[in-house]
Amino acid sequence: MNEHTPQAQAGAQGEEAISPAEADAKLAELEDRWLRAVADLDNLRKRISRDAERIRAEERARVAAEWLPILDNLELALSHTGDGGADAVLDGIRAVRDQAVALLAKLGYPRHDEVDVPFDPARHEAVATVERADADPGTVVEVLRPGYGDAERQLRPAIVAVAKKVE
Repeated sequence: MNEHTPQAQAGAQGEEAISPAEADAKLAELEDRWLRAVADLDNLRKRISRDAERIRAEERARVAAEWLPILDNLELALSHTGDGGADAVLDGIRAVRDQAVALLAKLGYPRHDEVDVPFDPARHEAVATVERADADPGTVVEVLRPGYGDAERQLRPAIVAVAKKVE
């Protein structure tokens, strides 16, 4: 027997040679196992995708439900406009705003509308500079639009005016 044939090499390693029919059966078994593994992986991908979409839908519904009392209170405030009670309407709208701000903070996006703090480009967007003798240069002197959130969870930075050196 030639020592380079597969049977000779298998015999040299202490293994028995397998027949072509056995090799075909083993190959068919491995191919079947491989196809099942691929199908299992595809099913797993589909299940994860469905689960992720379900979780997103549940979270959207939860957040939307949190906004419903705010909408109810806004409608209540607007219903007072016919009563001639402008002060009541203003108070109602302020209460709704405060409720919305509190909800955003509860969701992890606190409001940032502080003045007399150092300008921070990570939290502020300066749109104007103002000469102010009563403020240090680089200090936020006016918030034109509040920011919401912190660091990597920032919805938007605060739009501010910053003091500059008086000349």
